Amino acid sequence: MRSSQKIAAVGLTVALGAAIYGIVLLGRTPTLSTKRKAAAAEATPVDQTPLKTAQELAGLADTADEQALSKEAIRLIDHELDLAFESARRDAETHPPDLSEEAKKFEAQLEKAQALQKADQALVDHLTAEASKAGGKAEEQLNDRLDEAKEQLESDDDEVDDATQDLTRAGGGKKQRIEQLEEEHKATSAEVDNAVQKYPSPLPDQYGLVHQYKQWAWLHQKQQKLTPARQAAESAASSLTKKHDALEAQIEAAKRASPDLAAHAKTAGAPSDRTVGKSHEESAAAVARMKQIVSDQKDLPNLDRRTDYERQLAAVYANWSDLVGARQRAVVRQILIGLVVALAIALVGLFFNTWLEKLLSKTSLDRRQMQTLRATAQVAIQVAAVLLILLVIFGPPNQLGTFLGLAGAGLTVALKDFIVGFLGWFVLMGRNGIRLGDWVEINGVTGEVIEIGLFHTVLLETGNWTDSGHPTGRRVTFTNSYAIEGHYFNFSTSGQWLWDELQVVFPTGEDPYPVIEALQKRVLEATQEHAKQAAQELKSAAGNRDIGLFSAEPSVNLKPVLGGIELSIRYITQANQRSQLRNKLNQAAVELLGRRGIKASTTSEQVPPPSA
Repeated sequence: MRSSQKIAAVGLTVALGAAIYGIVLLGRTPTLSTKRKAAAAEATPVDQTPLKTAQELAGLADTADEQALSKEAIRLIDHELDLAFESARRDAETHPPDLSEEAKKFEAQLEKAQALQKADQALVDHLTAEASKAGGKAEEQLNDRLDEAKEQLESDDDEVDDATQDLTRAGGGKKQRIEQLEEEHKATSAEVDNAVQKYPSPLPDQYGLVHQYKQWAWLHQKQQKLTPARQAAESAASSLTKKHDALEAQIEAAKRASPDLAAHAKTAGAPSDRTVGKSHEESAAAVARMKQIVSDQKDLPNLDRRTDYERQLAAVYANWSDLVGARQRAVVRQILIGLVVALAIALVGLFFNTWLEKLLSKTSLDRRQMQTLRATAQVAIQVAAVLLILLVIFGPPNQLGTFLGLAGAGLTVALKDFIVGFLGWFVLMGRNGIRLGDWVEINGVTGEVIEIGLFHTVLLETGNWTDSGHPTGRRVTFTNSYAIEGHYFNFSTSGQWLWDELQVVFPTGEDPYPVIEALQKRVLEATQEHAKQAAQELKSAAGNRDIGLFSAEPSVNLKPVLGGIELSIRYITQANQRSQLRNKLNQAAVELLGRRGIKASTTSEQVPPPSA
């Protein structure tokens, strides 16, 4: 690798690593730090996070049982929040926070603005009632005053809003914030109650390890959200219990520290001697302490009910988590069953592969056929096992009809030659087909048919018809598609007749006619029976068609050549006897020429067979 290629490879690797790091970094969910969470909790008078969590979990409830638990969780949280807002509002009234000088200033402005707002509201109501009763000019005057009062009331509303915002920024207005949050919570609860909750559709029952893993991942995601919600409810219940105990101890300590309350508790409501002769300020302080203790006592049953709601909520989340866990176990069981089936398919395929090898080793087939059959069977078993395992992993396709159609079209294109070859077998088995032992020419290859299968035709190559016709020893295999897409020549009739020629060259100066007559007589005697039989079979093969002046009798042809005269005697013979007859006629020609002392050359030429 050249230095430039190394630098490019290193650069690409670094870029790839940076991209992966960015994907992981951006994929993380941003979380608040512990200090920021604590600050947010303190800034919020009532924590409404459990309600948001329950609403998020409702979007994951995809069964009827889970949806019922989701509704119950939202109901419990809604009641608990109502009690929480009530306690927060009472606590803000009983234990007002210590305000800064700036906050006290804004609080005074707010009280003044609220007083003016109340007075102007009362004036608007009075003028409205008077204007409805009056008439004529008095009504016009009242309406003018009413318009002025409404404008003043609108100005008062703006001043109240502005003072409220200023007080909130200065750290005051806790009661107002609580009331505002409570109103928003009631409005949201009303919307949720009136609206139809949209739940997700149940997960379809799909087969296949991939789909089952997706189901498990979906349930695992739901479980990861249910567990923190349950833990938060349990933690809230424990925190409320501790708060109840602390408040109860605080109330008892306050009672013991107040002489009036302690004496009241001892005398069961009888007036104490210590209350007699007290100043107005001391009596007011005692009343304030008593109101504060009474307000705190009202929070005790409130805290008990909130604790009970939180415990019920934790139980609901626990039941919900158990349902999801049961579904997870069922999905895991299906995954294990799928794995067992896949392994069983692999083992069965291995067993059949071994069994087939042992079975083929006991057969009497030759080595080549046995190897071919073994390879074909092994491939078939492996392909079937792989397809079944893929079916177990991915499951059956959703659109089975479309899948089968596309698969059929693909197989048709891929196996076109085999399909056409199979149809070609029916053509070859027809009237104009070929049979075992026929001498044919297919795609330029000539030979004798030794095998006709459903898909293939096998020839024993014999070379060109003008040659000796001896087998070359090669087996040539053709797909039967040539019977439909191409063409073939069948040189065999019923008796496999062929034309052959005897050629004799006479030198110049010799009289060839006596030898010609003798040779013609010998050929006629040797082929007389063959000629009659060939004529009959060729006429029968032609059927009703007229073959004209066809004759199977030997024919003689003379033509001058360089150095003499060439004699050609053409005769018909059976293919399986052409060599014997050719040798016999050549021997006769040599004998006749030898008797007359003629030096001549004799040759025999094989010509194509006659056609109908």
